[in-house]
Amino acid sequence: MQTHVYQIIKMAREQGAVSSSELRKSGFSPSLLCYMKNMGMLRRISRGVYTLPEHISSHETFVEIALMIPRGVICLLSALQYHELTTQMPYEAWVAIKAGSHYPRNRKMPVRIVQISGEIFSAGIETHDEDGVKIRVYCPARTVVDCFRFRNKIGTDIAVEALRDALKQKKATANEIWEYARQCRMTKVMRPYMEAI
Repeated sequence: MQTHVYQIIKMAREQGAVSSSELRKSGFSPSLLCYMKNMGMLRRISRGVYTLPEHISSHETFVEIALMIPRGVICLLSALQYHELTTQMPYEAWVAIKAGSHYPRNRKMPVRIVQISGEIFSAGIETHDEDGVKIRVYCPARTVVDCFRFRNKIGTDIAVEALRDALKQKKATANEIWEYARQCRMTKVMRPYMEAI
Protein backbone atom coordinates (compact mmCIF):
# COMPACT_ATOMS: atom_id res chain seq x y z
CA MET A 1 0.00 0.00 0.00
CA GLN A 2 2.86 2.40 0.81
CA THR A 3 4.14 2.02 -2.78
CA HIS A 4 0.71 2.97 -4.14
CA VAL A 5 0.55 6.00 -1.84
CA TYR A 6 3.97 7.22 -3.07
CA GLN A 7 2.91 6.70 -6.70
CA ILE A 8 -0.29 8.70 -6.18
CA ILE A 9 1.63 11.53 -4.47
CA LYS A 10 4.07 11.52 -7.41
CA MET A 11 1.14 11.74 -9.87
CA ALA A 12 -0.41 14.62 -7.91
CA ARG A 13 2.92 16.45 -7.81
CA GLU A 14 3.50 16.06 -11.57
CA GLN A 15 -0.07 16.76 -12.75
CA GLY A 16 -1.26 19.16 -10.06
CA ALA A 17 -4.26 16.92 -9.26
CA VAL A 18 -5.45 13.31 -9.47
CA SER A 19 -8.95 12.01 -10.07
CA SER A 20 -10.62 8.79 -9.03
CA SER A 21 -11.24 7.90 -12.72
CA GLU A 22 -7.50 8.30 -13.46
CA LEU A 23 -6.63 6.00 -10.56
CA ARG A 24 -9.07 3.35 -11.78
CA LYS A 25 -7.43 3.44 -15.24
CA SER A 26 -4.00 3.09 -13.60
CA GLY A 27 -5.16 0.06 -11.60
CA PHE A 28 -5.35 1.77 -8.19
CA SER A 29 -8.33 1.63 -5.88
CA PRO A 30 -10.09 5.05 -5.72
CA SER A 31 -10.72 4.39 -2.00
CA LEU A 32 -7.02 5.23 -1.52
CA LEU A 33 -7.91 8.87 -2.23
CA CYS A 34 -10.27 9.01 0.77
CA TYR A 35 -7.67 7.31 2.96
CA MET A 36 -4.98 9.77 1.85
CA LYS A 37 -7.34 12.72 2.37
CA ASN A 38 -8.17 11.54 5.90
CA MET A 39 -4.44 11.16 6.63
CA GLY A 40 -3.79 14.73 5.41
CA MET A 41 -1.73 13.62 2.40
CA LEU A 42 -4.24 14.99 -0.14
CA ARG A 43 -6.82 17.78 -0.24
CA ARG A 44 -10.15 17.40 -2.04
CA ILE A 45 -10.78 20.24 -4.53
CA SER A 46 -14.00 18.84 -6.00
CA ARG A 47 -15.91 15.59 -6.30
CA GLY A 48 -13.41 12.87 -7.19
CA VAL A 49 -10.49 15.30 -7.69
CA TYR A 50 -7.65 15.68 -5.18
CA THR A 51 -4.42 17.66 -4.94
CA LEU A 52 -1.51 17.95 -2.53
CA PRO A 53 -2.32 20.03 0.58
CA GLU A 54 0.30 22.67 -0.28
CA HIS A 55 -0.86 23.02 -3.89
CA ILE A 56 -3.13 26.04 -4.33
CA SER A 57 -4.44 26.56 -7.84
CA SER A 58 -5.30 30.13 -8.71
CA HIS A 59 -8.09 28.72 -10.86
CA GLU A 60 -9.57 26.17 -8.43
CA THR A 61 -13.10 27.58 -8.86
CA PHE A 62 -12.80 27.21 -12.63
CA VAL A 63 -11.67 23.59 -12.24
CA GLU A 64 -14.73 22.91 -10.10
CA ILE A 65 -17.04 24.54 -12.65
CA ALA A 66 -15.48 22.59 -15.54
CA LEU A 67 -16.13 19.35 -13.65
CA MET A 68 -19.67 20.40 -12.68
CA ILE A 69 -20.74 21.84 -16.09
CA PRO A 70 -18.38 20.27 -18.68
CA ARG A 71 -20.19 21.82 -21.68
CA GLY A 72 -20.27 25.25 -20.07
CA VAL A 73 -17.91 28.10 -20.95
CA ILE A 74 -16.44 30.56 -18.42
CA CYS A 75 -17.71 33.97 -19.51
CA LEU A 76 -18.15 37.67 -18.62
CA LEU A 77 -16.72 38.67 -15.20
CA SER A 78 -15.25 35.21 -14.59
CA ALA A 79 -13.55 35.20 -18.02
CA LEU A 80 -12.18 38.70 -17.29
CA GLN A 81 -10.82 37.34 -14.01
CA TYR A 82 -9.35 34.27 -15.76
CA HIS A 83 -7.56 36.46 -18.34
CA GLU A 84 -6.50 38.95 -15.61
CA LEU A 85 -8.43 41.78 -17.24
CA THR A 86 -10.17 42.98 -14.10
CA THR A 87 -9.47 43.78 -10.49
CA GLN A 88 -13.02 42.70 -9.60
CA MET A 89 -13.52 39.41 -7.80
CA PRO A 90 -17.02 38.23 -8.71
CA TYR A 91 -18.79 36.48 -5.83
CA GLU A 92 -20.42 34.11 -8.32
CA ALA A 93 -19.00 32.24 -11.30
CA TRP A 94 -20.35 33.32 -14.70
CA VAL A 95 -20.91 30.38 -17.05
CA ALA A 96 -22.36 30.37 -20.57
CA ILE A 97 -24.40 27.39 -21.71
CA LYS A 98 -26.09 26.71 -25.01
CA ALA A 99 -29.68 27.98 -24.92
CA GLY A 100 -32.03 25.22 -23.81
CA SER A 101 -29.28 23.11 -22.19
CA HIS A 102 -29.67 21.75 -18.69
CA TYR A 103 -27.03 22.10 -16.00
CA PRO A 104 -26.64 20.69 -12.48
CA ARG A 105 -27.35 23.11 -9.65
CA ASN A 106 -24.87 23.18 -6.80
CA ARG A 107 -25.98 25.09 -3.72
CA LYS A 108 -22.42 25.30 -2.39
CA MET A 109 -21.13 27.16 -5.44
CA PRO A 110 -22.88 30.33 -6.60
CA VAL A 111 -23.08 30.14 -10.40
CA ARG A 112 -24.66 32.72 -12.72
CA ILE A 113 -25.81 31.06 -15.95
CA VAL A 114 -26.02 32.96 -19.24
CA GLN A 115 -27.83 31.18 -22.06
CA ILE A 116 -26.42 31.87 -25.54
CA SER A 117 -28.02 30.54 -28.69
CA GLY A 118 -26.85 29.37 -32.09
CA GLU A 119 -23.41 29.65 -33.61
CA ILE A 120 -22.54 32.62 -31.38
CA PHE A 121 -22.19 30.19 -28.44
CA SER A 122 -19.20 28.39 -30.05
CA ALA A 123 -17.31 31.49 -31.24
CA GLY A 124 -14.09 32.26 -29.36
CA ILE A 125 -13.92 29.26 -27.01
CA GLU A 126 -10.41 28.46 -25.74
CA THR A 127 -9.57 25.26 -23.87
CA HIS A 128 -6.99 25.44 -21.09
CA ASP A 129 -5.58 22.62 -18.98
CA GLU A 130 -5.71 23.32 -15.24
CA ASP A 131 -4.66 20.56 -12.87
CA GLY A 132 -5.43 17.95 -15.54
CA VAL A 133 -8.94 19.33 -16.10
CA LYS A 134 -10.00 20.97 -19.38
CA ILE A 135 -11.43 24.43 -18.76
CA ARG A 136 -13.43 26.12 -21.52
CA VAL A 137 -13.29 29.92 -21.44
CA TYR A 138 -14.07 32.63 -23.97
CA CYS A 139 -10.98 34.34 -25.39
CA PRO A 140 -10.26 37.95 -24.31
CA ALA A 141 -11.64 39.54 -27.52
CA ARG A 142 -14.92 37.60 -27.30
CA THR A 143 -15.17 38.36 -23.56
CA VAL A 144 -14.91 42.10 -24.20
CA VAL A 145 -17.73 41.90 -26.77
CA ASP A 146 -19.87 39.85 -24.35
CA CYS A 147 -19.35 42.52 -21.68
CA PHE A 148 -20.97 45.05 -24.02
CA ARG A 149 -23.63 42.55 -25.08
CA PHE A 150 -24.61 41.90 -21.45
CA ARG A 151 -23.88 45.44 -20.19
CA ASN A 152 -27.32 45.56 -18.54
CA LYS A 153 -26.24 42.67 -16.29
CA ILE A 154 -22.68 43.76 -15.48
CA GLY A 155 -22.57 47.51 -16.20
CA THR A 156 -21.21 49.58 -19.09
CA ASP A 157 -18.29 50.85 -16.97
CA ILE A 158 -16.96 47.28 -16.61
CA ALA A 159 -17.33 46.71 -20.36
CA VAL A 160 -15.38 49.89 -21.17
CA GLU A 161 -12.68 48.99 -18.63
CA ALA A 162 -12.41 45.49 -20.17
CA LEU A 163 -12.04 46.98 -23.66
CA ARG A 164 -9.37 49.44 -22.51
CA ASP A 165 -7.43 46.81 -20.52
CA ALA A 166 -7.57 44.13 -23.26
CA LEU A 167 -6.04 46.58 -25.76
CA LYS A 168 -3.54 48.08 -23.29
CA GLN A 169 -2.30 44.66 -22.09
CA LYS A 170 -2.26 43.38 -25.71
CA LYS A 171 -4.52 40.46 -24.79
CA ALA A 172 -6.62 41.26 -27.89
CA THR A 173 -6.28 43.47 -30.94
CA ALA A 174 -8.87 45.99 -32.12
CA ASN A 175 -9.41 43.83 -35.25
CA GLU A 176 -10.08 40.69 -33.17
CA ILE A 177 -12.57 42.56 -30.96
CA TRP A 178 -14.25 44.09 -34.01
CA GLU A 179 -14.60 40.65 -35.66
CA TYR A 180 -16.40 39.24 -32.61
CA ALA A 181 -18.51 42.41 -32.41
CA ARG A 182 -19.56 41.75 -36.02
CA GLN A 183 -20.35 38.06 -35.32
CA CYS A 184 -22.35 38.97 -32.19
CA ARG A 185 -24.12 41.91 -33.94
CA MET A 186 -22.65 44.46 -31.53
CA THR A 187 -20.92 46.84 -33.98
CA LYS A 188 -23.44 49.70 -33.53
CA VAL A 189 -23.17 49.59 -29.76
CA MET A 190 -19.38 49.26 -29.68
CA ARG A 191 -18.36 51.62 -32.49
CA PRO A 192 -18.31 54.83 -30.35
CA TYR A 193 -16.29 53.13 -27.59
CA MET A 194 -13.83 51.62 -30.07
CA GLU A 195 -13.36 55.02 -31.78
CA ALA A 196 -12.90 56.80 -28.45
CA ILE A 197 -10.19 54.36 -27.30
